[in-house]
Amino acid sequence: MLNQLTTTFINRLRANDQAAWYELWETFGPVLRAQLTKWGRGRIGPETVRDLSQETLAALSDSIDRYQPEKGARFSTWLLAIAKHVLGDEMDRRSAQKRGGGAKRPASLDEQWMVARDARVDEEYEAAMFRAKVEAAIRLVEKQCEFMDFSIFRMRVLDGKSGKEVAEAMGTSEPTVSRRLARVRDALRIRLREVIATYSFSDDELQEAERNGLRLNPSKSDDRDRVRDAAPAAVSLDGQADALFDEAVGEIYRRQMELRDRERLIDER
Repeated sequence: MLNQLTTTFINRLRANDQAAWYELWETFGPVLRAQLTKWGRGRIGPETVRDLSQETLAALSDSIDRYQPEKGARFSTWLLAIAKHVLGDEMDRRSAQKRGGGAKRPASLDEQWMVARDARVDEEYEAAMFRAKVEAAIRLVEKQCEFMDFSIFRMRVLDGKSGKEVAEAMGTSEPTVSRRLARVRDALRIRLREVIATYSFSDDELQEAERNGLRLNPSKSDDRDRVRDAAPAAVSLDGQADALFDEAVGEIYRRQMELRDRERLIDER
């Protein structure tokens, strides 16, 4: 069964909630556009890619009520299958125009494409989908946190500066940097749980955070076991878990910004 956060979001889409549509577009639009560009192999331009990515999200909303949890399809799998369907229709239309015939009737979206075992999803796409979720959670945290707290988080985690460098830049002490950073980190863990749950159709997707080095419940005993050997004697186990979390977030965010930068370069051409 879909979880409550996912169901609520889907209901917002069905009700044509513009904020929900913008959220979906802002979060996964770059990933879809990158995938469509890759598939297009130079045959479609940036404007067509943007149009097709919008059509993909619209088709997702139209077909979401036919999702069958027991088939085990992931959210990312469904989105990719729909994007492939939309791109195929566009290629068929162009082919028909070249032959001088009428536009081919769009093919129906085969629900069998939504079954996990039939999906051919590459690791690069899956990683990009997860990075998009992390970026969405970071945006939400930025909105809720105090400006100074998030500025410290940005410099320390997203920009990879040392605690000393951040303290000097902000005109404060390193202990203050650590305290303010902890506030943002705690808020981010909460938001990550919410965002991942919202865009997850399967239990496998719910486990993505830990597979990507993001422990969302650091007080659990398995977290202590994981970092015990790596933790220096002067560093607490919880502190080491937090450091690993920060490192993973920073790497994921920087990779996502690389995707955003590539997209901006394409738009500027």
